Amino acid sequence: MTTASLTIHSPAGPVRATAAPRQADAVVFELGGAMRGSVHVTGTVHPHHWDQFTAVRACLGPVNAFQTTAPDDALPRLARSGTGYRGSLTLYRDNTDRPDVSVHPLRSAADHPPSKKTEAVLTAVLRACAENVTQRADLPAILEASRQRDTPGLLRFLTWSATHHQAQAERLEREARAVIPARKAAETAWRTAARRLALCPHPVLMLMLADREDSLTRTIRVLQWQAPYCANAADEERECTRRAEAEITSLRAQQRKTPHNRPAALVSTPWHRRNRRSEVGSPSQQRHYY
Repeated sequence: MTTASLTIHSPAGPVRATAAPRQADAVVFELGGAMRGSVHVTGTVHPHHWDQFTAVRACLGPVNAFQTTAPDDALPRLARSGTGYRGSLTLYRDNTDRPDVSVHPLRSAADHPPSKKTEAVLTAVLRACAENVTQRADLPAILEASRQRDTPGLLRFLTWSATHHQAQAERLEREARAVIPARKAAETAWRTAARRLALCPHPVLMLMLADREDSLTRTIRVLQWQAPYCANAADEERECTRRAEAEITSLRAQQRKTPHNRPAALVSTPWHRRNRRSEVGSPSQQRHYY
């Protein structure tokens, strides 16, 4: 059931949010009471699964802040203040199927952070508007329209990301291989210096063997951890590559589906009904490209 308007209790007093008729991929709420302005709510990807359009994002202002910038005079503000604010909040479900939020930095038009009270008001309004959209019967249509809107940009970014992480993995693997002969050479030099010091003590040899910056001892210690560090970092980069490629495959598969054959995740039970199951522990199966 779609709620046309709601009252949000905030530290600044009650805020009224009234939903305008749905746009293709968004709902815009007009604010009254303790706040003036509007909030733009649209579908978006899950912060940790960029091929899953299962989240909603509420932006301060009448437009999608990730596509265009609202004029300063169109930004929401407290009723007794002339300061407008930008920012957004993404509402999604975590790996235990409970609602969670990710807040994009809230800043004034002059790029200053809000006070704690103002931040609490803005966050409460954004979350309430986002939660309202998750309870709408037309949520699947909003998510599907958002998928069609954002998929081309996501594919471009993920393609770049996969190439970038692959190149990083190859660079780190080269560094890990190069460390081995460097460490062996440093160890040979250390043993040579130690033998010479035993035969003929000299201050320079003592400095080379001391545990100090630029000494052979310090060089060997760095090289001992550098090889496994680079190898582990390369593995992480390859995992990022694998994940990006998997998300590319998933997004392209979704592109090939018709609107009447959408993935089940987009047409499943509305969030306000699924909340009942999550309250009894029903299991469920972040990054941003903008």
